[in-house]
Amino acid sequence: MALKYSRQREVIKTFLCTRKDHPTADTVYMNVRQQYPNISLGTVYRNLTLLSEMGEITRLRVGDGVDHFDADNSPHNHFVCSSCGSVIDLKMENIDHIKEAAEKNFNGRIDGYSAYFYGLCGNCCGKPQSS
Repeated sequence: MALKYSRQREVIKTFLCTRKDHPTADTVYMNVRQQYPNISLGTVYRNLTLLSEMGEITRLRVGDGVDHFDADNSPHNHFVCSSCGSVIDLKMENIDHIKEAAEKNFNGRIDGYSAYFYGLCGNCCGKPQSS
């Protein structure tokens, strides 16, 4: 079944393609609303869900209670700053061997994985830590 074209969905996807900071639905809404003042937060959520279900974008759940969205569907890992909460693409060599290691003692089929690395980003490393 072909999905009917939606200008709002296209604008949401285009906005995500301009971002590397993995915005939340609220951030997408606040920015898309500048072009479409009458768009609702519900419409943004529905379209983000639809785009992620269609595989056109990736929904990231990094443990901070909100979903982040990434238009880059190429295999890559993410770093999450435990201080400022930023989600950053992590450039690194291929770690597909962890999938093979996981399969050794698993009675089933592993189709993929996602890895999140946590710590302090470069900006937060320079800030004094409060105790």
